[in-house]
Amino acid sequence: MNRRDALKIIGFSLLIPLFFIQPVNGAEKSYVIKMATLAPEGSSWMKTFNELNAEVMKKTENKVQFKIYPGGVLGDEKDMLRKMQIGQIHGAALSSGGLSVLFKEIKVLQIPFFFQNYGEVDCILTEMDSFFKKGFEDNGYILLGWSEAGFIYLISNTPISSVSDLKKVKVWIWQESPMAKAIFDEAGVAAIPLSVPDVLVGLQTGLVDVVYTPPTLAISLQWFTKVKYITDVPLAYLAGGIVVRKDIFKRLPQPFQNILLEAFQHRMDQLKAVTRDENREAIKVMAKHGVKIVTPSKDQVDEFKRLWDKAMGHLGSRTFSKKVLDDVSSHLESYRKGGE
Repeated sequence: MNRRDALKIIGFSLLIPLFFIQPVNGAEKSYVIKMATLAPEGSSWMKTFNELNAEVMKKTENKVQFKIYPGGVLGDEKDMLRKMQIGQIHGAALSSGGLSVLFKEIKVLQIPFFFQNYGEVDCILTEMDSFFKKGFEDNGYILLGWSEAGFIYLISNTPISSVSDLKKVKVWIWQESPMAKAIFDEAGVAAIPLSVPDVLVGLQTGLVDVVYTPPTLAISLQWFTKVKYITDVPLAYLAGGIVVRKDIFKRLPQPFQNILLEAFQHRMDQLKAVTRDENREAIKVMAKHGVKIVTPSKDQVDEFKRLWDKAMGHLGSRTFSKKVLDDVSSHLESYRKGGE
């Protein structure tokens, strides 16, 4: 037995007492599912999760409940994934970047300038839902529900309207983000890797000048207080999802499994609507707090698009399979022809 296998066995043995609250006086077992997220306390995501937890507890007569670790207290998504693997936690709310570590085909959702609006996003997540869920399950995880952060924008301490502007400043890159790295390498930008919890300090100290995020996250993470500009070009869509280890989920009685899946479906749909409204309002809030809106010309936007296309060409099959890209592109084409 190698060291890695030994660690996995040790981790799983530690998981059992954490997951099960043993019955008292012969009562039916209760289950505590430990989940981690970067979403901070007070955010709409945490409000939704608290409501979801209350719903699940009520419908299972307090036999199932969640213990949430918010605000990145357990580290970045890389740390959450590692903790899930060894059994310290049982699940996590992850962005598409974190989800793609579990199933690489999710990276197709991250292609810059791929989606033009939320209608297209909803089309793809509906059409590809069963495929993605099977991919997670084959890799040992259950996708409880889709969430999202929304479309990503550049926010910065110097106005960014062109690729040449990016080359002059210090740009943050999310750790373990090969797609972003390929794009910045293509642009000749020396990006600085930081975990999400470290970005605010990076902006405060001048370690980085430019970051990229959906507007609502810029507010909830307080990044907007340390920047002066937002570039009004949606660069890419940032999907999200809540996953739990398959072995943990399957230990729940079937009726409890059904309750979780139904509750997550309903609550995550509600949360997506809230998130989209908040993202629209967040840009206005940032503007009211002195953040200036930069609007690139069409030629400058086209330059960004050519750069992204070139970088994606270099990545090839390291990101996602051609078949998945073809399937998603086909669904998008059909949706656009149908018009909405």
